[in-house]
Amino acid sequence: MKYLPAVFTACALAVASHALTFTETKDWVHLSDINARPMNQHGDIAVASNGEIYVSTMDPAAGLQVFSPGGKLLRNVPNAPNDFHGFVIRRDAEGEFIYGPRLSGETIVKLTLDGRLVLEIPASAIPDRFKNKVPPNTKKGPNGDITPTPTEGNSFLRMTGIDVAPDGDIYVTDGYASDYIHRFDRRGKYLASFGGKQAPYSFKTLHKLAIDTRFTPARILGLDRANLRVVHLSLDGEFLGVVATDLLLPSAVSIQGDYAAIGELKGRVTILDKAGQVVAHLGANDHADEIGTNKTEPAKWRDGILNAAHGVTFDAQGNVYASEWSTTGRVHKFVRQ
Repeated sequence: MKYLPAVFTACALAVASHALTFTETKDWVHLSDINARPMNQHGDIAVASNGEIYVSTMDPAAGLQVFSPGGKLLRNVPNAPNDFHGFVIRRDAEGEFIYGPRLSGETIVKLTLDGRLVLEIPASAIPDRFKNKVPPNTKKGPNGDITPTPTEGNSFLRMTGIDVAPDGDIYVTDGYASDYIHRFDRRGKYLASFGGKQAPYSFKTLHKLAIDTRFTPARILGLDRANLRVVHLSLDGEFLGVVATDLLLPSAVSIQGDYAAIGELKGRVTILDKAGQVVAHLGANDHADEIGTNKTEPAKWRDGILNAAHGVTFDAQGNVYASEWSTTGRVHKFVRQ
């Protein structure tokens, strides 16, 4: 199978001749205000086909919350785990489903929108040779990633992102551990693993990914966070090239039409076109003490300014939602003009 050449290979961020315009929505959702308590976020955000917005938190009682486009809390998803670091909502012939790897639970689950479990892939499905061989340490680094203790121990996973290909195959990245991508069929059967920390991939925290259907055949768009770059791989794992570099810790991705929204942990969302050129920057934060941390207190928050974008999604109208890495809980909405 042949792939079109990546004309943007090894390019830094270039500004396109055309641009998109967005207007921020003032204080769209402060989770702590709505829930009357702090809502620790280290997760993601997705939009269902009916326009409802799903936001993951680390709260044991509210792991996945659902909001209206206007920011009204509608409900919590029953039985949803509180360690959905990355998740997506995708439709197949049987309906619309939530797919997510559990960061600490080490399983991959598929849920109905009302929280019924329909598929669970255990950690044992992935061969141990593709897992880290040291025990997990709960100490987090400055960007939220886990720093394992370098001693002998059991194999483990720290899966951080997921997406589903048009044929139903499931792709999951082990971004806080091995940096491998694990592939399964629609029924959860393990198929392959590829990527990792060695050449030609040389990943350093492959944080999240998306199936890039802007191309034929479809590709994987991967966020190689610590390398500050976005990359393309084939669905079989061939390294195709670098889409963009010099990003501010790329941590989340959503694709709609010709555009990819990249959530950056150091206070920004960048919209790239199909050629990897910048068509918009959203919420850029120039206060160095506020970015890349989950501890920026609400008193320092500014309308439309991001602190640590960790989840991002488009809705059907092309509006962009960004969820923060935050001990308090905050979600932004940028309306496309």
